[in-house]
Amino acid sequence: MNGQDPEVPNGYREAIVTAITVILAFSLYFLRFWSFEAEGEWTVASLLAALLMVVSTIIQIVALGRSLRLADNDPQVYAVTLKVFMLGVALALASVVAAAIAYS
Repeated sequence: MNGQDPEVPNGYREAIVTAITVILAFSLYFLRFWSFEAEGEWTVASLLAALLMVVSTIIQIVALGRSLRLADNDPQVYAVTLKVFMLGVALALASVVAAAIAYS
């Protein structure tokens, strides 16, 4: 080391911001379709899918906010941001699975 505090390598923050915005755009589009455009009656499974996607979207917005802070150059802070984002992705996946079950 050169005596300076370690930082996240160049390009990592830009990459996570891009990944978050791509998944966030998908989540918002899915939520719009599932909540307003899909035909059929609301069921417990369809409501669960919508609620999971709402929670996922909120978590992704939190991750986006974290990733845009200067503190995210610290590898430990960046690691937490990445975990928050992955939680949002996992909930989005659970929402899509719940929607598939509700739709079938």
